[in-house]
Amino acid sequence: MKRMAVLGVFAGGLLLGAVVMAAVGGGANRDGAPRRAKPVAIDDSRRTAIVTAAERVSPAVVSVSVVTTRVVRSDPFGGAFHDEFFDRFFPRNEYRQKVPGLGSGVIVDASGLVLTNSHVVRGADEIKVNLPDGRQFPAKLLGDSEVYDLAVLRIEGDKLPVAPMGDSDALLVGEWAIAIGNPFGFLLDGSEPTVTAGVVSATKRDIKGEATESGIYKNMIQTDAAINPGNSGGALVNGMGELIGINTFILTQGGGSIGLGFAIPINMAKKILDEIRQYGRVRSAWPGMQVQQVTEMMARRLGWTDASGLVVSRVDPRGPAARAGVQVGDRIRTVNGRVTDDVDDAQSGIYGAQVGDVLALEVERDGKRLKFRIVLEEAPR
Repeated sequence: MKRMAVLGVFAGGLLLGAVVMAAVGGGANRDGAPRRAKPVAIDDSRRTAIVTAAERVSPAVVSVSVVTTRVVRSDPFGGAFHDEFFDRFFPRNEYRQKVPGLGSGVIVDASGLVLTNSHVVRGADEIKVNLPDGRQFPAKLLGDSEVYDLAVLRIEGDKLPVAPMGDSDALLVGEWAIAIGNPFGFLLDGSEPTVTAGVVSATKRDIKGEATESGIYKNMIQTDAAINPGNSGGALVNGMGELIGINTFILTQGGGSIGLGFAIPINMAKKILDEIRQYGRVRSAWPGMQVQQVTEMMARRLGWTDASGLVVSRVDPRGPAARAGVQVGDRIRTVNGRVTDDVDDAQSGIYGAQVGDVLALEVERDGKRLKFRIVLEEAPR
């Protein structure tokens, strides 16, 4: 009651203020002197789930600074001429230019393992990791996957903070989502990461290839928590202070956040982390077959009434698909229980599959439905 009244002072004016003063001990003493109101303690509700989660994870969120080298070709004519004649008689000089870059990362193991995005460290000649406590370490790239846009770094240090990992498969749409990272790191002074809050807007988002410059993004977490340049590789955290995703990119028109941010689920990141930790690389899972989209012409030639689905175009005789019984000409209808009408559906069905996983296919052959279980192997190197 008192808390609500105090908040009402700013809307109700002086009259309500007098009522509040009386409620908390205002008025006059017996001698007629005005009685001073007792100070109201700061409400414990300020320590919200967001505050607690940020305190728990922020020490483990680092900035990742990189230096890459690019080749620049000087042009004496400022790009006005580009043909064989001018290139022969007026050759352009080449020189190497050092280019700094910055992203974020999360320490996920006390041994010094740091998760970040592959695009943050791709092609880097030098990588440094800066902790919120002011420490800086040179980092080694243990391995990365451009396909999944994830990388694992290692730093050598004592008493490193670690972010606890949650379960991204258990997310609820509408629950808290807290983004922690280092946006515009070259412009903002201070070693502490930036915290923004929102909700889990959606899960299992598939992003079309033309929307991004790198990676295949399937089953992504969507959030309206502000994510900006420099946040790539940073932490997406739930209300319990658990790492649920690696912030990766935003959809934007002007370059800033419009509430459409996307993070790689932490369960996917765990798989990549385990692969790199155990094998030093991400092994490519191989089904031993090739497929292609069914076209109208192909459907007519094969006597099919529609052009949906995929058709098996090649089977390696020594591969796992052949051992399972798959044949050229089989029409794939479902992949791991997901109806498959095109290549995007198939990619979503196998996204994140690893060596040793089972690929469940339902196919059509001679008018019959058949089911196969393919145990994925490592692709021949």
